[in-house]
Amino acid sequence: MASHPLVTQGTLNRLRASVIVPGFTSLNVSSQYMGKNFVSVEPEGDFALLIETATGAITSPEPYCFMNVTVDLLRTQSLSQSWLTQAETTAVLGDVSIHPDTTAFDSIDISETIIQKVTPGVFDGQDPIVRVNLRGVFYLNNNLWTSA
Repeated sequence: MASHPLVTQGTLNRLRASVIVPGFTSLNVSSQYMGKNFVSVEPEGDFALLIETATGAITSPEPYCFMNVTVDLLRTQSLSQSWLTQAETTAVLGDVSIHPDTTAFDSIDISETIIQKVTPGVFDGQDPIVRVNLRGVFYLNNNLWTSA
């Protein structure tokens, strides 16, 4: 009789998520500055294309895609105002690293990052969220640069 493999499922640490902006360290966001949804990361576009031909398909890997990041900041803390002030000065941030809620998943590094928008939210005394949307370049398919 086979026994259960007992694969450890791991742990999510809600307090581990963070956004690091090396060029503007005053904008770094740790969990105590975020709302319940913390931070989310979503690629825009495909990592590779599968192009139809008459008899099959051709692969065409993309060298990059855009990555969209949404950070829910607390309006009750001055960091949210710092992000809006930064956008008023320059919305171009450069490199940004997003650290996830587990050590089993690496941080996601994006380049040429911009502040796409800062949404102050509803001023009704019930929703404390200022939503910051970032957009940057995520490089992939690095083997493209080494093959001839």
